[in-house]
Amino acid sequence: MLLDWSGAPVSRAPDRLLVSASAVIFDEAGRVLLMLRADNHRWGIPGGRAEVGESITRTVVREVFEETGLQVSVRRLIGVYSDPARYSIATYPNGDCVQFVNLCFECVIEGGALAGSSEGHELKFFDPHHLPDMLLLAHRLRIEDALARQEAAFIR
Repeated sequence: MLLDWSGAPVSRAPDRLLVSASAVIFDEAGRVLLMLRADNHRWGIPGGRAEVGESITRTVVREVFEETGLQVSVRRLIGVYSDPARYSIATYPNGDCVQFVNLCFECVIEGGALAGSSEGHELKFFDPHHLPDMLLLAHRLRIEDALARQEAAFIR
């Protein structure tokens, strides 16, 4: 049985496959930035779908700015996440079921100011060893991989 990014059973095959990017962002104290998502009321790292005509690094920089108000630069690739057995399927309240190929990057804050968006109502830095229970499982895995500080990117 497949589980989606929240741990809920997937009852049908995904409708489509999409490319996305996400960001693990640490503050000076080593805490990780999470946002409380508006669509499923779970905590997650910033990120979203790639648009036609943009690079994947441009995607992550744009998505972070749109969702958090922060200007970031990419430090390193943490991993590539596409295995449907490892929470790469997202189900949405409107019924959409999507499998993602996600490239997750560690990003560094260069400027801007924290500001919520229509996609995330609350932004907060958390101790990475005391993350909220309502964290998306896919994002918990990406944070764990970021903390491993492995030189080579994970492929999951």
